Amino acid sequence: MPLAKADRDDGGAATIALNYSDDLSGIARRRFDESIGAAELFFASEADAVSAAALDMARHFEQGGRLLVFGEGADATDAQHVSVEFVHPVIVGKRALPAIALSSDVATLSAGPAGALAASVRTFGRPADIAMGIATSQSEGVERALETASSLGMLTIYIGAAKADHSAARAARHCFVLPGADVLIAQEVAETLYHVLWELVHLFLEHGVVETRQVLSPVPAT
Repeated sequence: MPLAKADRDDGGAATIALNYSDDLSGIARRRFDESIGAAELFFASEADAVSAAALDMARHFEQGGRLLVFGEGADATDAQHVSVEFVHPVIVGKRALPAIALSSDVATLSAGPAGALAASVRTFGRPADIAMGIATSQSEGVERALETASSLGMLTIYIGAAKADHSAARAARHCFVLPGADVLIAQEVAETLYHVLWELVHLFLEHGVVETRQVLSPVPAT
């Protein structure tokens, strides 16, 4: 330990250790400021859009819809995160809502990677369902899946990083482009967005904000 060494030296080692510590603290503070600033910028500009997306999601859930969420690469784990938030609420007493992470189906994805997500949407998707595509890095498969969801009449939501290719956004009713040149910061903002959407969906369902009129195509009989 450098500070322990300083006890035996003339103080030079202690000075070096403190400077080193200051540098690390500065790096950490700048990183925290960048993370906080990106989130503040995003939610200040997208508050209305996030509320609108959550209301649409609540309407679909209220009429028997399910959330089908997907992503490629690292975004596949975000899809799993979103799914478990809705299926297993962390707050006791909150209603469990049906959600499926399509990226978890290894057998299907490995059988035909190019259009596997779209094939899964085509197989499981219904007009009352919600398709959420996450693309902070890769997006080709997400784009195909959202296009398929749109063709089925599903509610479509796109969440992508600023540096990502936003071709997938064309098929989305609700589109969120996350700020920041650093994809890690974009992922941090995305995680907060998932939680805000979850909370608003429950808020709208619990307080009767969801309109009772039919806003979706009927769910086909199974």
